[in-house]
Amino acid sequence: METEKFRQIVTLAIDDLPDEFRNALDNIEIVIEDDPSPTQAKQFEKRNSGKMLLLGLYQGIPKGKRDPQFYSGVLPDKITLFKKSIEKYCGNNEQVMIDQIQKTLLHEIGHYFGMKDKELRKLGY
Repeated sequence: METEKFRQIVTLAIDDLPDEFRNALDNIEIVIEDDPSPTQAKQFEKRNSGKMLLLGLYQGIPKGKRDPQFYSGVLPDKITLFKKSIEKYCGNNEQVMIDQIQKTLLHEIGHYFGMKDKELRKLGY
């Protein structure tokens, strides 16, 4: 899929977030990368026995753990969606990719709000 089309789908997924989630996002950046860095891939493989693709990654301090006394002037948290991993996982099927991008985005936003993988998987993310 062309990168611009992928970006448009991500933008639509963000726009489609429920208002209570979208309005609660603060100091966060959502980016698209082709692939995880070697360090990101290695850490993920180690945690998951190399059995899964890294589709997205949240990096930052979850919103509920931010100490207002010390949380100021910090760089934004970051959600990264990995385009090539999502394409590979979805077999380049556009509708499946649209659904997966939304699911991956919701999963990573769940981490932003402090949820763990186990909780998110129970919710279908």
